[in-house]
Amino acid sequence: MRLVAGIDVGTRATKAVLLDAADRARVGRALLPTGADLPGAAWRALEAALREAGFGREEVAYVAATGYGRYQVPFRDLQITEITCHARGAKALFPSARCVLDVGAMNSRAMRVAPSGRVEAFRMNDRCASGAGRFLERVARSLEVELEAVGDLSLRSQDPQPISSVCAVLAESEVINHVTEGRKIEDILRGAHQSIAERVVALLRQVGAAPTFALTGGLAKNAGMVRAIEERLGSALSVAPDAEYAGALGAAIFGAERLARREAPSPLRG
Repeated sequence: MRLVAGIDVGTRATKAVLLDAADRARVGRALLPTGADLPGAAWRALEAALREAGFGREEVAYVAATGYGRYQVPFRDLQITEITCHARGAKALFPSARCVLDVGAMNSRAMRVAPSGRVEAFRMNDRCASGAGRFLERVARSLEVELEAVGDLSLRSQDPQPISSVCAVLAESEVINHVTEGRKIEDILRGAHQSIAERVVALLRQVGAAPTFALTGGLAKNAGMVRAIEERLGSALSVAPDAEYAGALGAAIFGAERLARREAPSPLRG
């Protein structure tokens, strides 16, 4: 079997997706912490995906890279922007989606997507991490709560505590103030989720929100985040168990298309 690999080197995690080059069926995937060694993270993710699929490196015919560390993947054949890849990956996971929210560790992106998967418009929070997952990490650390637990805990809230600062550092100070006032942890967490939801939905409205909506990125696994965005948006989100792989999946799809074009017979031959 000939394989195409899509590798998404993110700020917190690196994802790899393997497709059969012939029919573009997904045959393997992996997610590992990125760390400081970006080339090493890409290689380890690819190796892990190959182990899961039961194939060797020699069967990989093409590698497409995306994410903030895409230029640090030395064995790539192609590099593509995160926005383009998340849009294409989201369309593969949710064919009817017209708007995509990608909420990762450091950035949030809103995209309006054509039926073909082409990005028609996009916005991103390139000023501060208060609208992304890193803010939740800081809040979890301040409250001494495991990051994996913050979403479910936030759903228990009966009295959400507002967090209004647009700066992640100042917002963390608000969290500390809520703690000193004796507010419940679940109420503070609910306020943090609502703060992120407000910012990402504002991005979505700037691109011209049009149903249906899909959520990708690491925070797609956070049930509290999904609920907060849906409440702010006033509409349901399409979320898949592998939504955090959307960027890598989109890269792999582009890689498969590029490989097919490269190997197509030339019309001048014959």
